[in-house]
Amino acid sequence: MEDKDILALIKKEESRQYGFQRLVRKYQKQVYYHIRRMVVSHEDADDLTQETFVKVWQNIDKFREDAKLYTWIYRIATNEALRFLDKKKRRWGLPLVNVEEQLEKLLDKGTHISADEISLKLQKAMLRLPEKQRLVFQMKYFDDMKYDEIAEVLGTTVGNLKAAYHWAVKKIEAYLMQD
Repeated sequence: MEDKDILALIKKEESRQYGFQRLVRKYQKQVYYHIRRMVVSHEDADDLTQETFVKVWQNIDKFREDAKLYTWIYRIATNEALRFLDKKKRRWGLPLVNVEEQLEKLLDKGTHISADEISLKLQKAMLRLPEKQRLVFQMKYFDDMKYDEIAEVLGTTVGNLKAAYHWAVKKIEAYLMQD
C-alpha cells in the first residue's frame, strides 16, 4: 500500500486505526533495525520502536506531506534513539565513548546480533565512529537511503553528509584491516 493511501485512511475517522496499523506494518521492521543498530540491545530497540510509533500516532495530523512519510518517521526514530543514548550517558555520568564501550560489551555477549564474525566486527567498527558519522553510514549502507533523504532526517546538507560518509567508510575500513 502506498503512503498516500495509508495517509488517506488515517485522515478519515472511521479508518484511522486501520490506516495506522497499515503504517506500522509497513515501517515497523525498518524502524526497529534502524534503532537497533544505534542502541544494540534488542529490548531497548523494541521499546524505542514502540515509543516512536506512539509519537507518530500523536503527531500524524501535524505531518506535512512536503516530506516523504518514511523520512519523517526515521527522524522521529533517530531522535528517540539519540535521546535514549544521551539519557543513558547522563545516567551513568560517562562520556559517550564509555557508553559506546558498554554497547560493544553487549555485542560481545551476542545479544541477538548475527554471530557472523564480519557482521560483529562491522558493528564494533560502527560503534567507534562519531555519532553523526555512524548515523550517516547506517542510513546509507544499511537502509540504502539517498543523501537528500538523510539530509531531511538529520537536518543537514548533502555536502556534509557525503563528507561524513566518506570519513566513516575510511575509519571502518581501517578498523576492519586491524589484526
